[in-house]
Amino acid sequence: MKLAVLKERRDDESRVAATPDSVKRFTAQGIEVVIETGAGDGASIPDSQFAAAGAKIAPDFKSALDGADLIYKVRRPTAEELAAMKPGAGLVGLLAPYADRESLKAYAEKGLLAVSMEFIPRITRAQAMDALSSQANLAGYRAVIEAAHLYGRGFPMMMTAAGTVAAAKVFVMGAGVAGLQAIATARRLGAIVTATDVRPAAKEQVASLGAKFVAVEDEEFKQAETAAGYAKPMSAEYQAKQAALVADHIAKQDIVITTALIPGRPAPVLVTEAMVASMKPGAVIIDLAVEQGGNCPLSKPDELVRTNSAIIAGFSNLPGRIAADSSALYAKNLVNLTPLLVSKEGAFAPQLDDEIVKGAMLTNNGSIVHPTFAGGA
Repeated sequence: MKLAVLKERRDDESRVAATPDSVKRFTAQGIEVVIETGAGDGASIPDSQFAAAGAKIAPDFKSALDGADLIYKVRRPTAEELAAMKPGAGLVGLLAPYADRESLKAYAEKGLLAVSMEFIPRITRAQAMDALSSQANLAGYRAVIEAAHLYGRGFPMMMTAAGTVAAAKVFVMGAGVAGLQAIATARRLGAIVTATDVRPAAKEQVASLGAKFVAVEDEEFKQAETAAGYAKPMSAEYQAKQAALVADHIAKQDIVITTALIPGRPAPVLVTEAMVASMKPGAVIIDLAVEQGGNCPLSKPDELVRTNSAIIAGFSNLPGRIAADSSALYAKNLVNLTPLLVSKEGAFAPQLDDEIVKGAMLTNNGSIVHPTFAGGA
């Protein structure tokens, strides 16, 4: 069986879907691994390291894809890459089907078994395959590092002979995987951290990291989490109450990091223009939801927006700004998924009835099979 790993071409993506360690694991199983030349450059993995691990280096994506039974990618393929794939092959990546539903038709027409890593079920058995969590963890960390870079002052309180430097006040909005890592990182840097989330379970998690929880804790708040652990859309009434609570709080903050996302829906607005205007001069907002419209209406993808009071940064690919580690974690997610797609003998044999494969499978045998998208939904 041939496994192809391509150089990413979308959105200046610097991650790669394999590492020398994952290549060694695959080749030990009898899988032929072909890496497109330069695929690991953005993650500081030269072709020579892949070759030393047992991979063949292809001069271009067409050569890499020639006869490939399984293709591992970070982002969804370009039209040119898709055209070069073998009908019936397996395609695995962060395929972002909500952002490009037309791509599912193309996968189906090509006869691909398309597996989207965003849809790996949140069950215990699949934790080691959960790419959303592995990448969000690094995004939360990197968000704080970017904020520290943009903020014109230090994070920790520092007592010097010349006087005392006050600790930065950091407010994290959304305490999922990215938010919790942002809280932990800001605390390590010495900031005074507060956080908010609509999920009741987040309160204890926030407190365990040494941050103060800020939220309207009414009956709707108590029912604001799905069985899968995601935040439910909140009513306009609740959002208004929450906005009133945090508006005064935001005016006192130095850094605000927003992480609130709802799968398949536009990101909720958490920081209004009026809130931005109330912030201290030199304050920083990092909007992790910018690709889904942003938690702040002023944020723009991959641009720094400067107002009279704040700097608003919307980095659309924070994991890509720490590409070596994010690639390593993503590659491990794929290694852990591979036994469900490849037999012990090294043949492409997806376990279509397994709940993990079924949950993440978008297309198969010429049809869109995921219930969210089947039937043109």
